[in-house]
Amino acid sequence: MAQASKNSRTSSATQKFFCSCGGEIKMKALFESGKVKNVAECEKCKRLERRPSDFS
Repeated sequence: MAQASKNSRTSSATQKFFCSCGGEIKMKALFESGKVKNVAECEKCKRLERRPSDFS
């Protein structure tokens, strides 16, 4: 069996963000007017913000 590379073995800590309504925040990429726009969306209340920290 092949060994995993040293870059793939590093621990990747993903941070989860939560909205004030209690829903989890997911990042999404939208294509608007010829540009790709990254937005954060709450799964529960469908609120959109520019980044996850804007929900607080």
